[in-house]
Amino acid sequence: MPGYGQFCPVAKAAEIVTERWTILVIRELLCGSHRFSEIQRGVPLMSPSLLAQRLRMLERAGVVERRSGGRSPEYHLTTAGEELGPVVMLLGAWGQRWTAAAIDAGDLDAGLLMWDVRRRLHADRLPRRRTVVRFHFLDGTRGKRDWWLVVDRGEADLCLTDPGYDVDLTVTSDVLSLTLVWMGRLGVTDAVQGGRITLDGRRDLARAFPGWLQLSAFAGAAPLPAAARP
Repeated sequence: MPGYGQFCPVAKAAEIVTERWTILVIRELLCGSHRFSEIQRGVPLMSPSLLAQRLRMLERAGVVERRSGGRSPEYHLTTAGEELGPVVMLLGAWGQRWTAAAIDAGDLDAGLLMWDVRRRLHADRLPRRRTVVRFHFLDGTRGKRDWWLVVDRGEADLCLTDPGYDVDLTVTSDVLSLTLVWMGRLGVTDAVQGGRITLDGRRDLARAFPGWLQLSAFAGAAPLPAAARP
């Protein structure tokens, strides 16, 4: 991307972080994704070649460093990259408050939603033994209608194919309803009581559902009423 031709630090920083997809790659690294495949799960519409290009650019800029990690390298933020954490959080909170409250159909992605749920799950609030939670999306696209969270001794794995274990709890919803809950725009209890989310299985897990389903990091930034937005 051509530079802005300005000495202003805002311009110099923007030359690094405002190129398309770059801020989302940084978001994924901040969220704990380090392997290429993990980062890609958080940006599913980004081509592998473009992701590799952006990672190389961030390496050259001193924001990311590549480390050996067994069969495949790992990508970690440098001190300069870590300092972008508050910037990303403020940007997300601003987006939650000031962008349109309505979520367009094109913004819905069951895979991205479940990846977010998996990495922010309060696994320590689930039983220590293996617990399997199946998420069934009534309107999910083919191949993305059912997801399984397998939680064992505090570690959570996300499966798109049946792992073959007995299911302890099934969460049924449409993608929009669970997304609204995740974003803090619809209360969990309201969604369950209103029939937008149904819970079938072990009663103790169903009762604890609002406690172990940790919401988005931006859920606390309440969207402004439409009348207050420009």
